[in-house]
Amino acid sequence: MSADEIANKLWNLCNVLRDDGVTYHQYLNELTYILFLKLSEVRDFEQHIPEHYRWRSFVEETDNTESFQRYRSFLAEVSNETTSASIKEIYANASTSLRKPVNFNTLVQAIDDLDWYEETDRDVMGDIYESLLEKNAGEKKSGAGQYFTPRPLINIMVELMSPKLGERWNDPAAGTFGFMISADEHLRTKYDNYFDLSEKDRKFQVEKAFSGVELVGDAHRLALMNARLHGMESEIILGDTLTEMGKGLNGFDGVLANPPFGTKKGGERPTRDDFTYPTSNKQLNFLQHIYRSLKKDGKARAAVVLPDNVLFEDGDGQKIRRDLMDKCNVHTILRLPTGIFYAAGVKTNVLFFTRGTTETKNTKGVWFYDMRTNVPSYGKRTPFTRAAFTDFIEAYTGGVKPETLAKEFDGTIDETARKKIVNERWQYIDRETIARKSDSLDLGLIADDSVSNGDDLSEPIDIAKEALTELETITQQLQAMIKELG
Repeated sequence: MSADEIANKLWNLCNVLRDDGVTYHQYLNELTYILFLKLSEVRDFEQHIPEHYRWRSFVEETDNTESFQRYRSFLAEVSNETTSASIKEIYANASTSLRKPVNFNTLVQAIDDLDWYEETDRDVMGDIYESLLEKNAGEKKSGAGQYFTPRPLINIMVELMSPKLGERWNDPAAGTFGFMISADEHLRTKYDNYFDLSEKDRKFQVEKAFSGVELVGDAHRLALMNARLHGMESEIILGDTLTEMGKGLNGFDGVLANPPFGTKKGGERPTRDDFTYPTSNKQLNFLQHIYRSLKKDGKARAAVVLPDNVLFEDGDGQKIRRDLMDKCNVHTILRLPTGIFYAAGVKTNVLFFTRGTTETKNTKGVWFYDMRTNVPSYGKRTPFTRAAFTDFIEAYTGGVKPETLAKEFDGTIDETARKKIVNERWQYIDRETIARKSDSLDLGLIADDSVSNGDDLSEPIDIAKEALTELETITQQLQAMIKELG
């Protein structure tokens, strides 16, 4: 059975639990608790779990009520009964959303019956979990889309950044840790799953090379599980990068991130004191953090997803962009299409930059690629896939084909090769021109006839749909609260 088939089977089990009042997001949390028990058996670390709570004890129990009661006790007590840091983190503040013992047994038996290996004997538990995360993100009512960046975009960003062995990479807004997992897989594919590395080097790659920070407890739990299922023992901190804690996150060779959209609650500014331009805009604060967290060696690099307002906001926004272009070589901005994230109509971009060795005049000019104007509307009918990036990849790399990108491209920016690319979506704007435009980076979009003719109604329709979806989510949450209160 393939990873997708297993994921579909597990996901469909949620339908069985509907009468138990379990939402998709709660179901994924529940699966995480139960899958980790199965994982402890498969990966042979059951010794860290008290014997009466091990996987076989639940599989072989014939009394559903007894089994379910033991599971509830396990969730409440395991963090105090184990010495394993991973287990303590996974089950921190855990509680079950299930109410009926028979439903717990249904999940246990279904998970135990599945074949977790492909014909090649490759362990596919990580692939299955990634697929479940993606399905959860696709459910508008779950609200989980904000923690999930489309996989094709993540993979392209990783391949263009081209992480190297021995480098330290970080995601300061980690979500479910997708960027770092993709970066790790990129290197595992190149270096035979690290088998040929020395024990010291392999330990570094597994434990130290990739790290992250996540603010939301449930997302942090999913990130930990996702990393463990992919063979990573990375440090993933439960916390807020924009507080004092974030000051210690520095000296990285690379950063990959999609910071949360919006402003801090109540318009608050960050609580750390090392930002030159503190603002209530979270993306601008994350951007400051990211370029400050890179090594000043002329090689440390970042690729960051940011909304349009970061490109044009006045005041602190202008000062931060100027500071970014001084300290870093902002060599490429990809104008992404709308509709690829959970909120319809949100306009986003990827900023690619390299930290300079000096503090000023590192950006001489910026290459822009317009992947937004006059492109298909992505959704169920037109899936957002790797194929959408074909022309951008060739422009960014100066001619490398997408199918050979991971093997042939080492991350080096070849300006001479870039200038040879002929594509109306690909254009260079020098630093002097950007300065004359008040350091705005809201540039590089080609003319759109449908907009100038006034007949493009897709964005207002998308915004209306988004508002209806949000109203639906709020209604569901209120109904759940009323039910919980009796």
